[in-house]
Order: sequence, then structure tokens, then C-alpha cells
Amino acid sequence: MLPGRKPLRRRREGSSAVEFALIAFPFFILLFGILEIGLMLLVDALVETAIADAGRRIRTGLAQDQKLEAGDIKTRLCANMGVFSSDCPSRAFIDIRVVDGFSAPPDADPLKTGAFDPSVLTYQPGGPGDRVLVRVWYEHPIITPFIAQAVSRTTDDRVMLTATLAFRNEPYK
Repeated sequence: MLPGRKPLRRRREGSSAVEFALIAFPFFILLFGILEIGLMLLVDALVETAIADAGRRIRTGLAQDQKLEAGDIKTRLCANMGVFSSDCPSRAFIDIRVVDGFSAPPDADPLKTGAFDPSVLTYQPGGPGDRVLVRVWYEHPIITPFIAQAVSRTTDDRVMLTATLAFRNEPYK
């Protein structure tokens, strides 16, 4: 060492804050993305459970005997959505129709133009022995930017979770 020179020492005050600042943003984006995917899976599971309950009412003839309308089915579906039931009526879209096979006719697709078109949705619970297709679309908001890029969206940037149930009505009469 040269005379009169002090040894070079690095000052470490603040290095933790700088390191945290470099890592914090990606960490929190990843954390919120994981939470959002978990929330999306939870909502999807709730929609699946709710559609199973609605389908059971139709399949057994209970909806037909009680003369339930599309709004009544939607109200019951939203009641099964738990903490998401408050905004469910504005986000859920239900299509119930009698079909020849176990697929919907091509003109019954509300996403055929790319944007969601609820005008093609119908309510036909059918009678005993009819094949019925029950479909629910639930609009789910996405907050995390990377998740928004990873999921499929409509042309008007809506994320629609979809649940479908096909069955043959029981001979209930």
C-alpha cells in the first residue's frame, strides 16, 4: 500500500435497499399473477358447481314442473357463486337448449364473430328424454398484465370462462 493512502473499503449502507428495489417489482408481479390464477381457478370451479346444480334441476324435471324461467335459473346459479354472487348477474350468461346430438348448432355460438353476442342465447329446458346442452359464460376481469396476455380474450378484450354440461333429461312424468 502506498504511504498516505487509505485502503479502499466499499460502503454497504443502502445496498439491501437497492437489491430489494431490483427484485421487488418482478417478485410482486409474479406473486399477484399466482394469486390471480388461483382466483380464476376458484371462480371456474364455482361456475362448474353452479352449472351442475342448474343442470340437475333441468334433468330431473324440477325446473319444468316449477315453471322456472331463464332469470330464475340464473338467480339460482348466482346464489351458488359464494362471495362472487353480488356481481354474478351482470357477468354470467346462460344458454340452455335442446339439441339433436351432444353439440350446439353452429348458429348458437355467441363467440362466432369474435365478440361475445348474448342475443343468440336461449332457454329451452326440454321435456322428458330430450338431450339438453347447458352452457354458461362468466366474464372474469384480469388485473395482472402478464396474465391478461396469456389468456384467450374476445375481440372486445373480455375474458370469458366457460362451463358446459350435456345430458339427457330423465323420464320424469
